[in-house]
Amino acid sequence: MSITIVQYNAGNIQSVLYALERLGVAATVTDDPAMIQAADKVIFPGVGEASTAMAYLKERNLDQLIVSLKQPVLGICLGMQLMCGHSAENDTTCLGIFEEQVLAFKATEVGIKVPQIGWNNIANLKTELFNGVPENSFAYFVHGFYAGLGDNTIATTDYIQPYSSALQKNNFYGVQFHPEKSAAVGEQIIQNFLSLKS
Repeated sequence: MSITIVQYNAGNIQSVLYALERLGVAATVTDDPAMIQAADKVIFPGVGEASTAMAYLKERNLDQLIVSLKQPVLGICLGMQLMCGHSAENDTTCLGIFEEQVLAFKATEVGIKVPQIGWNNIANLKTELFNGVPENSFAYFVHGFYAGLGDNTIATTDYIQPYSSALQKNNFYGVQFHPEKSAAVGEQIIQNFLSLKS
């Protein structure tokens, strides 16, 4: 099985590679369209800012490529947000795979910190991405923006308000948390993604 990680100007690729290595799986990091297209599974990671990431993808026509992929694709953190229709982060038009909109957390109470950094529950788990993952498991989050709830929501988390901690439409999956930093729960989710039928 060939696994490709999309290389672009957003971080956390190294930690995704380490997580795959722990599962005994090798992956190729590339922005080569032919290699991405040919992969059995594609991981679209990201830590960074939406508008500069989208500009980078457009310059290399990776925006059109990602949308056209037919194999299972997993967006992580910013990767998931870029798969939504629009991000409030610098008013950015994104890939439009998911209909959900990305909004900014607003700290409504004293003591609530933005961005959310740390462990939080994932609940209302749906689809085979969460096979073997107990309801209300903890995952690791780092984000100041969130995807709202909608038809594509397959997991929810509550921080300031409920939001989508995972999305799915057809062959596209996205998680707001970092499975590569979420211990055994994250390993199970990555393993489930790798086991998805193309």
